[in-house]
Amino acid sequence: MLANQLHKLLQEIQQAEVAYQRPPGSVQLLAVSKTKSTAEIAWAYQAGQRHFGENYCQEALIKQRALGAFDISWHFIGPIQSNKTKLLATKFAWVHTVDSLKIAQRLSAQRPASLPPLNICLQVNISGEASKAGISLDELPLLCAQVAGLANLKLRGVMAIPKPEDDFERQRLPYKQLFAAVAALDNPSLDTFSFGMSGDLQAAIAEGATIVRIGTALFGARG
Repeated sequence: MLANQLHKLLQEIQQAEVAYQRPPGSVQLLAVSKTKSTAEIAWAYQAGQRHFGENYCQEALIKQRALGAFDISWHFIGPIQSNKTKLLATKFAWVHTVDSLKIAQRLSAQRPASLPPLNICLQVNISGEASKAGISLDELPLLCAQVAGLANLKLRGVMAIPKPEDDFERQRLPYKQLFAAVAALDNPSLDTFSFGMSGDLQAAIAEGATIVRIGTALFGARG
């Protein structure tokens, strides 16, 4: 069942790449596995999925220990607490939700020298919602410049969770704005756009997403 869902989802991504003139394979699926069991993650892995996203440190560590034999790339996509940065710096390949210089500095200082630089994205609060973390578009250029100098981080791009919209064109708009803001920085190393979830996958791919974070469409609704 899960293998069928994964195949269907990858097919949808491939079709969207064609429909919106994106290069084949330019959109990566990040399976959002928060609240999912290690068995479900193992099934997805055995079906070919390698990148998994977690929102909570302690939950992720339990899964990482249980699935240590698997070659999984773990991404952190939840809110960052200062007292958890050491765990993030040592146990994850990617952190998508950096929204301050302080957090970035802690991650860089705590990243072990034996590991490659930690891939990070800056979270942008593209819809300006008080309930969501993230910097404003106006703050993006300065934070990019500040983070670029941190030795143990690799700034890859941006992440966003816009306000939910049902209309396709309204879904596209915030992504279009964010893509344009990054393009204006004229920094070729910013190659990652982490946006798009189960409800707005098509709009995200249309506007340049390179990582889409999908949970429900793969694993089903939270149980």
